[in-house]
This record gives sequence, structure tokens and C-alpha cells, in this order.
Amino acid sequence: MSKCYLSKNYKGLNSAGNKAKTDIETILAKLGYKNIGLRQTTYNNKIAGFIVTLLGVLKVPFCLHKGDVLVLQYPLKKYYAFVCRMAHLRGAKVITTIHDLGSFRRKKLTIQQEIARLNHSDYIIAHNNSMKNWLLENGSKAKVGTLQIFDYLSAKKAELKSIPHPPYSVVYAGALGKRKNAFLYELDDFINSYYFNLYGGGFNLDEIKNKEAFSYKGFVPSDELITSAEGHFGLVWDGDSISECSGVNGEYLKYNNPHKTSLYIRCLLPIIIWDKAALAPFITANKIGITVDSLKNLGDILSRISPEEYDEMKQNIVEISDRLAEGWYIEQALNKASKELAID
Repeated sequence: MSKCYLSKNYKGLNSAGNKAKTDIETILAKLGYKNIGLRQTTYNNKIAGFIVTLLGVLKVPFCLHKGDVLVLQYPLKKYYAFVCRMAHLRGAKVITTIHDLGSFRRKKLTIQQEIARLNHSDYIIAHNNSMKNWLLENGSKAKVGTLQIFDYLSAKKAELKSIPHPPYSVVYAGALGKRKNAFLYELDDFINSYYFNLYGGGFNLDEIKNKEAFSYKGFVPSDELITSAEGHFGLVWDGDSISECSGVNGEYLKYNNPHKTSLYIRCLLPIIIWDKAALAPFITANKIGITVDSLKNLGDILSRISPEEYDEMKQNIVEISDRLAEGWYIEQALNKASKELAID
């Protein structure tokens, strides 16, 4: 019996989604899983990337045997159902770890189509309990477990800094344009006892009235950000409104694990997250941040956090950061999947 995974071409490793997938491949290899596709590539050329991935997919039927287990990372676009069928024909079982659901943000699949596709798997690793319940409620026939949070590999390691006193600064990293994160441009009247450090591209400071509340750092590669992030908290928020996470991206927070949460944790930044986000229970249970219902109240909430309370969050986040750096969460999820599928 062999434990296997399928590598492919990943276009652009600056993408958070691709970083999560290549990290999992690295962890799988460390755990003794073997790649039955072609070697991992990062071609930006679409044709080259397509050929590499296709040839790897076509190898699958010749590399699997009865009793093997194959880990797939979803979505795998048009190849997913084919690979699952080939694995089952060869007598292998399939464990699928979900990165994104096409029926949410991109709407490229209906819910029924997505569930039908995922039902080709024997076991699904969902992001969290909210996504797990959504899958089961919508007809998932596969067994479903949870990841809890994405691991985040990096040779860089953040250092603990001295305990700050208010006013606190809040880091927000990602796409900073108004189309993706309009809420940033609505905060002017509510920032009173803290300020923002922004990392990413597309921020237009000219549209901000309270310019002193924002320090725009520009794009910084994630490895560098881990050791250089300036701030006390990392904000996980999305959408158009400061009152709630609204719009398609905001609604998706109720089900997915934003990869930037893991990046903040590797930066040793306690988390600020919407209280209805799927990751909010994880943040609360591990005491590594705070949940808020609206950014209108953030200033008052931060002003009441004592240095001692902040230090407790900081100490707790070190342990979680170390786990992310080791691939602890995907390893635990795979161990549970193997147990439930009776895989030795």
C-alpha cells in the first residue's frame, strides 16, 4: 500500500491559494507520500502549465494499485472527476483537501454540480465545521473531516517583541483596491484610538480623508512580512461594509479559512476577525485574538485590551505559529482521514 499525491503546475507562487497548495505538497512529501504526477512546476506560460498538469494526470492510472490512497487538492478543475474514477478503478481510495469552492465566489458551478463532483471522493477535508456542515447539508456522500486552519511553511520566523501599550496598530494585508475591500475606505469616521498598517497593492490614499490613520507599506513578499510586519494585530475582514462582512467575499468568510489568517499568525500578530466568520471559534478557543461584530466598535474594543491581556494572546499565538510551521494541522487531518477509511 502506497500513500500518494498528485503534483501539478502552479502559476505564480505569490498567490495565497498556490502557496497553500505547494505547502501541502511539501508536507505530504515529508510525511512519506509520493508524487505520482510529474514534478511540481511554476510555469507562467498557460500552454506549458496545461501540458505538465495533463501529462501528470494521465500518469495516474499507471501509478496506483489496490489499497493505495491518493490525496487530491481541490479544485483540480476538469481533471478531478477523471482522476477519482481512475483511482477507484485501480482499487485506491481518494482523500480530498478543499482549498476553494467554485459555487461560492466565482459561481462557476452550481451547488449541485460541486457536490456531485466532490462525491467522487471517499473522504473530504473541509476547512472547518461550518464548511463541513454545509457539505453534509447539501448532500455530500463522502466522509467529511476538518483542517481547522491552513498550515504556513516558511524558513523565516518572527521574533517576540516587547508588550505594547495602546494605541494599537492593526495590520491588513492583501488586495487593497476599492473593488475588493471597499470597507477600508469607509473607516475614516471610526478610527479614533488605533491606526492601520497596510500591506499589498492597489491602495488609493487620495480617497481617504483621515490619512494620518493609514500607513501604506506597499507589497511585501510573505516571507519578508513574517519578520518585518509592523503592528500589533492582524485584521481578517472582507467585503463592502464596516458593519459586517458583506458581499460575495464577505459571505464566504462564513465558510472558508482565509490564508492570510495563517500568515498573520506566523507574523505573531493576534487576530481581529468578524464574529460570524467560520474561523472565529478557532481564534476564540485558542485565545489568539478577538472577534468583533462591526469595525465601528473596534476602537473602543482595542482601547480596553490591557497589556497583560495582549501578552496572553501573544504567548498563545507562538504555539499555534509553531504548529503552522511544521504542517501540524494537515498531518492531524490526514491521520484522522486514514483512521476513518481504515488505511494502515
